[in-house]
Formats: sequence, structure tokens, C-alpha cells
Amino acid sequence: MEHFKTIAFTHKTTELKDIGRLHIEDDALEARLSNLKASLGLEELLYVSTCNRVEFMMISEHELDEPFRRKFFAAFNPEWNSTDIDWATNHSRTFEGEKSLQHLYYVSSSIDSLVVGEREIITQVREAYEKCQKLGLTGDRLRLLVRSAIETAKLIYTQTQIAQNPVSVVSLAYRKMREVEIDHPPHIVIIGAGQTNQTMALYLKKAPFGKVTVFNRTLAKAEELAASLKGNAFPLSELKDFNEPFDILISCTGASQPIINNRLYRQLIGSDLSQKVVVDLAVPSDIELEVLRKNNIHYIGIENLKEEARKNLEQRQKELEVCKRLINDKMNEFDRLLRERKVELSMKEIPKVVKEIRERAINQVFNKELEALDPKSREVLEKMMEYMEKKYISVPMKMAKEIMLKG
Repeated sequence: MEHFKTIAFTHKTTELKDIGRLHIEDDALEARLSNLKASLGLEELLYVSTCNRVEFMMISEHELDEPFRRKFFAAFNPEWNSTDIDWATNHSRTFEGEKSLQHLYYVSSSIDSLVVGEREIITQVREAYEKCQKLGLTGDRLRLLVRSAIETAKLIYTQTQIAQNPVSVVSLAYRKMREVEIDHPPHIVIIGAGQTNQTMALYLKKAPFGKVTVFNRTLAKAEELAASLKGNAFPLSELKDFNEPFDILISCTGASQPIINNRLYRQLIGSDLSQKVVVDLAVPSDIELEVLRKNNIHYIGIENLKEEARKNLEQRQKELEVCKRLINDKMNEFDRLLRERKVELSMKEIPKVVKEIRERAINQVFNKELEALDPKSREVLEKMMEYMEKKYISVPMKMAKEIMLKG
């Protein structure tokens, strides 16, 4: 177990904008990682890269001290200079032995994630392993560990409340929008085409809606977002001329002042006085307070969503101790599994040797005596030899496992 090692870059040690320095494009993975593995004499290597973490898990007898890490990063990217290597050395976290195993369990279960309870990481770990396995970078020990870590993560997601209740403001806003009863497919107006509204668009794709209209300062970005929802796009400057009936207005821009005052809002709704759903995800707010006070609006604002997200996150944090106990149990099981596997590998020659003894007995040592037997007697003898062969293989294996587990 002491040969399990991890070098990690996460949001805890590295600014997210710098994580990309450690990303490898798919078409360069084989060459870069194979070279890294060979240069450092690593027995196995697993590389996990997401938007907020990069993990190198390896089987190696080397200690992850500073001289080793400097060699590691120099081999990881031969184009890096000493400043780059200093940066990587100073911003990496290292885990060895049992701590390395525990780290992978924590990562796979999202305990170490920026957002505790996010499920995407389990898929990312599995896909990363599959890539490395295809490239011949991993072996038996990482196969067993990743399988155990993923099974444990699934158990945690199903047996604890770590993934219940959303902690994403956009996810909460979408849920609250869905709770409002509208008796027809709604026309949704989206103002702003930044990351927040792009994320909202991913949720909107899951539910039926009648029509989508997107406004943004940069028309190209509005068109891109609208295209993803099969909607229409306009520059923000044309919002004041928009006169189509709508049901839901979602706004999130980077404006420093509200972009919708009461006068503009009245222009937008015209003579339609039915209740509108207004979702304001901007900081500072895009919707002037007077709009909310003087109109028939079901308002979903970011401040309330943030408070709800905070409470949900607190609830998830309370589940962490339960998750850690589950992981400890699974780590003990993995330790036993690893020792059993060690016995299997060390005794893998036994079946071959036993079979050779049997063949020699039949074809050389007792060849004449066997030829003298009648068919019935020979059949009985061969059945008995097959039975003995199986027992000579399985009994020592079972005894060795028991002895090792007791030891």
C-alpha cells in the first residue's frame, strides 16, 4: 500500500485559472504520459484532469520529496523552465500510502470538490481511468483501487444526503421557475449571454418551453446562446423595441446599474397585465426595485437563492462525517482485497505447475500402467486425477489467503 502516491493540484492550492497549465490535449496524452511514466520509472500512472483539479496518481517506490517532484514536472512538460517547475512544486499537494488511497476516495465521492455533492466527478474519474488503461499506463493495483473508489462513491450518493438539495444558484432558480404553474409552453426572454445564462440554458433544454428570445450587448454571443435553444437573438440595444408577449424573463448581465427600470418594463409588457416570472441572477441587480413593487411579478432573486444554497451546502457538510465513516470501511475492505490479490499473483504459477506434474505422470511415469488398464478403470482414474488437480490448486490458495489475512 505504501507504493500508492498522488501529486494533486486542486482549488485548495492553485488558482483555477492556473489549473489549465497542467491540462494535456487528448491527442498528446499517450506521448506525454508514456514519457512521464518511463522517465520516472513509475509502475502505474493515472492522470485525472478537470476544470478545477489535476491529479497524478501513481504506483512508485519513490518518495514524493522536492527533488523527485522537480524531476517529475520537468518530465511532465519538457518545455517548462525553472520558474514553471518552481510554480508546480510549490502549488502541488502530495499524498503517500494510505493517505493517497483516501484522497482518491474523497475525490471520487466529491468530498474534496469545490462543490461538495457534485456528481460529475465520478464520471470524470472513471473516464480518466479508462483513457489511461487503454494507453497501457495503469495496471492491476490502480484497476482495483479505482473500481473500489467508484463503487464507494456510488454508495455515498445513494446512502447519504450529500448530493441532495442543490447548492448551485442557477439550479435553484431553475427549480423555482418550474414550480410556477403556467398553463402553456412559456415564452422565455433571456437578457445576457454569459456563463450564468449559458448554464441556465443547459437546464432549459430539459423542459419544454414555447419560445426563447435572447438579448445581449454582443450579438454574436446572443446568437450562440439562442442557437443552443433554437431561439432568436437580438442586440441589447433593441430590447426597448421588443413588444412580443412573454411569460418568463431571466436576466444576468455584468452591468453596474439596473438595466430594466419601471418605464422599460411597462414598455415590454404593454397591455398584458398577467403575472410574469422574473429571475434576476445579476450582482448588482439588473431589475430596479420599483419594477418589483409596482407590477404583477413572481420574483426569483439571487439574494434569496444564495441563502438557500448556503443552507443546502451546510446540510451537505453535515453528511461528511457519515461519508468518511463509509470510506474508512471501504478502505479496510480494499486493504484486504489488495492482500488477497497479492497472494493470487504470487501463486499464479501453481495451476501451471500442477498441470505439468499431471501430464508427466500420465505420459511418462505411469504411462505403461495406464495403457494396461481397461477403459472403465482408466476413466475413473482420470476423474480422480482431475479432482486432485483442482484441490491441489484451490486448497493452498485458500490457506495462503487465510494466513496472510490473519497476519
